[in-house]
Amino acid sequence: MNDTAKNGKDPARSSTSPAELLNMLLKTLEKMGLRGKIVPAGRIRDLMEDIEVNRRAGLLDPEYFEESLSLFDFEVANSLPEARSIIIIANPQPHLRVVFNHEGQTVPVIIPPIYISADDDRIKAALAGVLSPAGYRLFRRPLPLKTLGVRSGLAQFGKNNIAYVDGMGSYFRLVAFYSDMPCAESEWHELTCMEECTGCAACRRKCPTGAITDDRFLIRAERCLTFHNERRCDFPEWLDVSWHHCLVGCLQCQSCCPANRKVLSTVEDGPVFTSDETDLLCHGVTPEELPAATREKLREIELLDTLGETTRNLRALLQNPGNAERGLELIHNRTDSEVSDECQ
Repeated sequence: MNDTAKNGKDPARSSTSPAELLNMLLKTLEKMGLRGKIVPAGRIRDLMEDIEVNRRAGLLDPEYFEESLSLFDFEVANSLPEARSIIIIANPQPHLRVVFNHEGQTVPVIIPPIYISADDDRIKAALAGVLSPAGYRLFRRPLPLKTLGVRSGLAQFGKNNIAYVDGMGSYFRLVAFYSDMPCAESEWHELTCMEECTGCAACRRKCPTGAITDDRFLIRAERCLTFHNERRCDFPEWLDVSWHHCLVGCLQCQSCCPANRKVLSTVEDGPVFTSDETDLLCHGVTPEELPAATREKLREIELLDTLGETTRNLRALLQNPGNAERGLELIHNRTDSEVSDECQ
């Protein structure tokens, strides 16, 4: 993504102080219904060490590390040599309901929050509206966003290793930017579970793959259903396709979580695929073989570039429409008694 264009001002001669800019940034985010934190860019070394510590301890499956964690860019000098801060933002998102017509049935399926990035550019533009007049820039590179969110104090980890933000639960998308705006030292929090996890076993009990265990803080990510339905290969033999209940991702450990109890599970409607379109997708065609209208629907939900994974997941759902129904059931707002029962 290209840098935000400069307006020719020298940052050193800006009449707005970094403290004033930070206040303006946070107010801008608040008006948009977002939350944000800023940390010094030097903290990138600590984020890298967080991953390396776990890798050296043998807590990260090599295959999972290579596919999911080795892509982060910790070389600030290559991205923005003048980087002095990292801004991280939490954007609450709804679940997305997409409908597939198949063999005379209407099958609604769920895409959990975090997968739709359409708001990212809007957020960047809002930040640039504050920073550019002062002569500062933004630049985006892949970062371990959940860890950064927790370390910055924006979020907290659950026992399921999913990040939670006060008032949003786990239903949000994180986005972060480097900036050359100065940043004073900030809080740097420990990577621990939130208090609500003490004595609670809801997520561990609900996880179908056994990825969440009591003997360690890190989940066994190599067993996580989300890891397997996001990657480009067939499901492993041990994975029961009946566990699959979303078009991508998994909601089991979030839907039962007490921290999400008072967070409204909103749902927005996405595109509807006709029977002919669904049949084409189930036959594993390439993007070029799809009608333009079908490609546009997939582009709208940002799944065109991962068509192979999407069609594999769709076939798993359509093998048993009850799987998709379970995904819909998981997003209803649970009562206090339901949550209490699941925590035991």
